[in-house]
Amino acid sequence: MSELIREVILTTRRADGGTHIAPMGVRTRGDEILIAPFRPSGTLRNLLRERTAVINLTDDVRVFAGCLTGRHDWPLVPAERLACSRLRDALAHQELAVQRIEEDPQRPRIYCRVLHETSHRPFGGLNRAKAAVLELAILVSRLEMLPRAKLEREMAYLRIAMDKTAGPAEWEAWSWLEERVIAHEQGKCA
Repeated sequence: MSELIREVILTTRRADGGTHIAPMGVRTRGDEILIAPFRPSGTLRNLLRERTAVINLTDDVRVFAGCLTGRHDWPLVPAERLACSRLRDALAHQELAVQRIEEDPQRPRIYCRVLHETSHRPFGGLNRAKAAVLELAILVSRLEMLPRAKLEREMAYLRIAMDKTAGPAEWEAWSWLEERVIAHEQGKCA
């Protein structure tokens, strides 16, 4: 059986005091949260230095798409108990402290405990287009690894949900990701 992975936006504090915002799949193992960022990454550097992070639970898929397409200017507010920021418009957030680290040359496993969590607004329900954007964002994060034919098949399938259920926010996010795919195919970005 596969392990449950939640797609979240992780905020960490940079060395200059600013906020690093990144999409991340996190796992819950008992009373711990497992974060496994790739080496090298800003998220990993910040977690190792600060030993804290904030999980932002959001249904705004533009944040996921934006982070993968160079759009990092999302409204932030201070976390409640950590020297870190969180997304202002998150549905909820969890403030984490690193408990232990299992070293790995590619993806260290960082186990955290929740210090504080708060809900900010109600969840408005599921939308197939949001799921389609999230899936496309994951594909975009792996462009270097995917054969073009697989990417095209997946995008065509995901487009069905977009055509049936997307609102303006989902279309905006989709367009950013689609532009990134086109740029990649034209060799305009790494």
